[in-house]
Amino acid sequence: MIATYGPVTALTVSGLGEPGGGEHTSAITALYTVAAAMNVPFGPLEGRWWVEDERPPLQVPREQWRWHLHLPLPAVPAEGQMERAREAARPSGAAVDRVQVVTFTEGECVEALHEGPYSDEHLTLAAMQDYMDAHDLVANGLHHEVYLSDLGESDPAKMRTVLRQPVRSAATAQ
Repeated sequence: MIATYGPVTALTVSGLGEPGGGEHTSAITALYTVAAAMNVPFGPLEGRWWVEDERPPLQVPREQWRWHLHLPLPAVPAEGQMERAREAARPSGAAVDRVQVVTFTEGECVEALHEGPYSDEHLTLAAMQDYMDAHDLVANGLHHEVYLSDLGESDPAKMRTVLRQPVRSAATAQ
């Protein structure tokens, strides 16, 4: 499916390391801690992923994966709101100083709902790539995931993740 996404404002932490590893878990804790201190509604956890390697991303060791984790916000926070939330959350011990507010636009994207364990995402990604090839589209930004399932879901078969890839016409990519 093709969808277009305009500007999104989000709380964000960037990092390096495997999903579920210490760095990744620390970033998630920091995001939720600051979001709770801001007392504003936020969307599901999202991640934008990339590697700095010539190999296809899934061939790169997971500890070398880079990411931006996001909690989408309904609007740009009021001036000083983020700083006050960090100060309020500081006693928690979470890495609150890593949390930033960013706004990004992806534009046109190919996306699909992946149902099942993260380890099977490659199958959905392959179908997305087939669609892109058939429609003369190429990647135009970071791989994006929206985690619809609770992070503590113990049954991988119940996990649901939106996989999204910003794209552009292959003709304009040359």
